[in-house]
Amino acid sequence: MTGTETNPATPQPKKDTRNTGPGRLLIAVYAVFALSATARAGYQIATKFAEAPLAHILSALAAVVYIVATISLAKPGRTWFKVSVAAVLTELIGVLVVGAISLFDPVAFPHDTVWSLFGRGYGFVPLILPILGLLWLNKRRPS
Repeated sequence: MTGTETNPATPQPKKDTRNTGPGRLLIAVYAVFALSATARAGYQIATKFAEAPLAHILSALAAVVYIVATISLAKPGRTWFKVSVAAVLTELIGVLVVGAISLFDPVAFPHDTVWSLFGRGYGFVPLILPILGLLWLNKRRPS
């Protein structure tokens, strides 16, 4: 052996591949949501904040979650993996809680957020995206 060959019996370290293949599409969708949620929150806070402060703050929180998820999914490493899991779980919890509250108590959210009615205004992608994200992260868990 010359030192560059590998023994097939020796387990090789698993390469961090969260940002390849379907992961790239996932990152792209998160990036689009980061941009759209940031624009929506910025507009709402600048023009209508007094009308529904909770809804607009939640829109801004959603934007931050999408930004963090986008960046952390694109970065390799165990720490970024953990940040990705935290961001995607936060998104899932947010969309479930805000979705349920906006469904059962519409007065609580006089203006929609990204997560209102489980993301109905965005074709329910905010509900489906974190589920797909968690499945992808589970499949690409670093060793």
